[in-house]
Amino acid sequence: MAKGERTPDTSAGKLLKPPVPAFTKPPQQTELDQKLSVCSKLCFAIGGVPNQVAGSATAFFLQIYLLDVAQINPFQASMVLFIGKAWGAVTDPVVGFFITKSRWTKIGRLMPWMVGCTPFVVVSYFYLWFVPPFTNGRFIWYLGFYCLYQTLITCFHVPYSALTMFLSTDQKERDSATAYRMTLEVLGTLVGAAIQGQIVAGAHTLKHCPQHNNNTTVSTGHLGNGSGAEIVKRIVHSQDFLSDAVSKQIPFHKGFFLVMRHGPYLTLTTAFLFISVAIQLVQSNFVLFCTYAVDLRDHFQNIVLTILVSAVVSIPLWQWFLERFGKKTAAFCGITWMMPFTMMLVFIPNLVVAYVVAVSSGLSVAASLLLPWSMLPDVVDDFRLANPHCKGYEAIFYSFYVFFTKFAAGISLGVSTLCLEFAGYDTGACRQPAQVAYTLKLLIGAAPVAFIVTGLLILLLYPISEDVRLRNKLCLEELR
Repeated sequence: MAKGERTPDTSAGKLLKPPVPAFTKPPQQTELDQKLSVCSKLCFAIGGVPNQVAGSATAFFLQIYLLDVAQINPFQASMVLFIGKAWGAVTDPVVGFFITKSRWTKIGRLMPWMVGCTPFVVVSYFYLWFVPPFTNGRFIWYLGFYCLYQTLITCFHVPYSALTMFLSTDQKERDSATAYRMTLEVLGTLVGAAIQGQIVAGAHTLKHCPQHNNNTTVSTGHLGNGSGAEIVKRIVHSQDFLSDAVSKQIPFHKGFFLVMRHGPYLTLTTAFLFISVAIQLVQSNFVLFCTYAVDLRDHFQNIVLTILVSAVVSIPLWQWFLERFGKKTAAFCGITWMMPFTMMLVFIPNLVVAYVVAVSSGLSVAASLLLPWSMLPDVVDDFRLANPHCKGYEAIFYSFYVFFTKFAAGISLGVSTLCLEFAGYDTGACRQPAQVAYTLKLLIGAAPVAFIVTGLLILLLYPISEDVRLRNKLCLEELR
């Protein structure tokens, strides 16, 4: 250990076992293993709602806005969606790097990022939905502001998701806080989709098709004890304590290579990358499918809301299920549930089946949202045991997971929009060629099933079972 370094006291709740006598714990320090109250969990969860309200609006309606309001062609729209998502994916590890290098402040190391970027997110989001007076440069306009929005929202989301590790050292408490977060985030998605969906759908209907033949094309996207002041103090104090516990932080490149060589992390990330692509393909093309492949164009808004309501309601169900049967089992059951119903809609296209598919899809969407964020802290704990002298790696885990999932979402959005271009999609038209309907059936049926099966086969190799998770928990408690 280098001269001047300090090692943590076991009574302070640090993860490392002290080889030498340690400093006295600060009197204001909050106990990290203290049980979280419902109010504390709600305060943490509310932080993710604005991001989801804005994110759901862009994910659900940005494609129709680009195609039929901004009037850019499908190839340009696909480039905006793909490059924007890919750029957002690249910024995740970059932001993670700068977070690990940023200094500690009176409000911790993560909170300044979230507070500082918020005003700029609002400005970039506003101009993303603004139609400039010129036409020739609109592709550059939307590409620029979409990339800027993705960068700024990353500066909020990466530190916010990493806060999970600082709420408590108790795995059950972290899982419960994650469930609260996912419930409110999906609720935010529902609110954003419902409000902006009515605006966009109404404007699109009035502008384009006669009332008796409304073909509104909408692209859906994929769905991160005490008062609020006390939960912020808990996070700040826990960050401050962890910064003091070990004065020397591992370099980012070393942390990156250690994380990328950690088997459970690679397995979990790869599995949910394929599953994320499948979910994204279904959700991003579901309303297009209802509009052009089957005669359900008058019901798409209600079907989308059904999916989201089902997701909100089912998150507590999956939280109970994972506590009762384990996270890996919950992942298999939740994701597999989607496959037969989506195929059923392809072969039996009617309204009743569509609502059944909407409810079942909501269940799978909830599982795909909750499970990876609930399993990531277990992977971090496993990494702690394998690398007990590492510090400051939480942002690396979360930023690169978001990087892979965003990159997958960008690929699926870009490729699916390009497929529609090749199939002959006519921007702003009330009717589309038969080849478009056939392409949508492939994007909603066969392709997602193939990706889900691949992801579940990889997930079979995930080594952190409930027994391993319990063993890790006991070992970490001994090290504190």
